[in-house]
Amino acid sequence: MSMNAPTPDMSDEELGGQQWHLYALCAQTDPDTFFPDKGGSTRNAKRICNVCEVKRRCLEYALANDERYGIWGGLSERDRRRRKKRAADGRS
Repeated sequence: MSMNAPTPDMSDEELGGQQWHLYALCAQTDPDTFFPDKGGSTRNAKRICNVCEVKRRCLEYALANDERYGIWGGLSERDRRRRKKRAADGRS
C-alpha cells in the first residue's frame, strides 16, 4: 500500500486527527508573537497568519474550543468574541 505525503489541504481525518497544526507557520515562530502581553502589538502575528496555509482550520479550532488567549487564525481574542457574537445574533 502506498501512502501519499501529508499536505496542508488534507482533511483532519486524512491526516489522522488534529494534525493541521504541524503545517502552521506559528509553529516555526516565537510563541510570544502570538501571545503578546496586554497592550502589545498583534500586527506581526496577524501578518504571519495571513500567509499561513492552515489559517482557516486554526480559526475554526479556536472558535470551536473557545480559545480565549492569543492570535488564532489571524484573529485576536476580541476579534473572535465579536465574530461569535455576530454569529449568535444571526449576522455572520
